[in-house]
Amino acid sequence: MESALGFLKSLKGNNNRDWFNENKSLYQKSSDEFKSFTSLLIAGINEFDDSAGSVDPKDCIFRIYRDVRFSHDKAPFKTNFGAYIAKGGRKSPYAGYYFHLDAEASFASGGIYMAPSDVMKRIREDIDLYPEEFLSIVDDKKFKETFQFFEEEKLKRVPQGFDKDSPVVEYLKFKHITPYHSLSEKDIADKNLLKKTLDIYKSMKPLVDFLNRSIRGMKE
Repeated sequence: MESALGFLKSLKGNNNRDWFNENKSLYQKSSDEFKSFTSLLIAGINEFDDSAGSVDPKDCIFRIYRDVRFSHDKAPFKTNFGAYIAKGGRKSPYAGYYFHLDAEASFASGGIYMAPSDVMKRIREDIDLYPEEFLSIVDDKKFKETFQFFEEEKLKRVPQGFDKDSPVVEYLKFKHITPYHSLSEKDIADKNLLKKTLDIYKSMKPLVDFLNRSIRGMKE
């Protein structure tokens, strides 16, 4: 996806509508490249996790246009391509897999992001109720070698109703459960990017299963 990454880098230095309109064909080519890669990710994920189903790539990919109505930053375009692969696509209420191609920092991630407060409460309750099962996932050697967590996305205090001495207390503080694996420009250019990304997602599947069990429990 070198051409898509190259487009995003150029957009970062020219984030205005005039430049974008003049380079619409380059955007379309890059967008098509990312869509094709997303399609391959969906097919690959379904080989080991069929919970996403045959979701359409266009339903997984986020728009490049920014909503600037309530933002101090009036740049009209995102400088990344992102795709969330889960049942229902990018608007899914379920945990899934995320790919982020960025002019500065690309990564493969997943889990659950910006869940409604009642859903996040249920997830925390299950983490607290099944600490050994949860820790067996996140403390697994392969998992720890593969992923990091966004430490800045944590509450300062333990959520109300939970024990500050819980063995999973630090995970109860997370606003989102989204471990990630950084991808360098060399990784993005590598012919084995698809295989590498799918291997990352395979390591994340036990966590996705744990989270979706909690979410499905609320819906049943």
